[in-house]
Amino acid sequence: MTYTHLLFDLDHTLLDFDRAEDMALNYLLEEAGVASQEIKAYKDHYIPMNRSMWEDLNHGLITKPELLRTRFSRLFEHFGKEVDGSHLAGRYQHFLSQQGQELPQAHAFLADVKDRGYNIYAATNGVSFIQRGRLQASSILPFFDDVFISDEVGAHKPSTDFFDKIANQVHDFHPSSALMIGDSLTADIQGGNNAGIDSVWFNPSNLVNETPAVPTYQVKSYEEILKILSK
Repeated sequence: MTYTHLLFDLDHTLLDFDRAEDMALNYLLEEAGVASQEIKAYKDHYIPMNRSMWEDLNHGLITKPELLRTRFSRLFEHFGKEVDGSHLAGRYQHFLSQQGQELPQAHAFLADVKDRGYNIYAATNGVSFIQRGRLQASSILPFFDDVFISDEVGAHKPSTDFFDKIANQVHDFHPSSALMIGDSLTADIQGGNNAGIDSVWFNPSNLVNETPAVPTYQVKSYEEILKILSK
């Protein structure tokens, strides 16, 4: 298969969301008056709770506004404190939007892909100003021909609408020559399945697929993606 248009997820695929989230949470919790010795406990509760809420969003069980509005009030409620969840959500987004940490070798990998002549696009779920801010704070933004964020597209992965809108905006885009590359089975790979686009499951942690999503390829490294593109 000859691919011409590569759609890249950002978080956990090119950008290091774990480091970005950790820094933003540190800033937020300190500002909210959480004692330094308690910050780890707050983060240890927040991270799996937040991940579960995003999975619920992918399955249509919760809306994005509800997720963003309530996750911090739920966090502090767990520790017996009542806070303005919407206010803390705004402050967290501010801190997160300044974090441009990349996964190791992401810059060199994209430079190689670009040198090979591929059209490269970011295709990410998330809040617009956060994702654009993080890309601006990173070194990888210049590699992208365009950036598609669910907030701006008006649909989120794995919806076919998300990919249809990309196809409508990108010149000479054909699902048969496109490749979706990402770490999320429920968003990236299922999205590719829904849209009739081949997919690469970026799985460096060697997780087990327990979803209905079927990746065209599974890789553990950027080097393996380059081998696929070289076929």
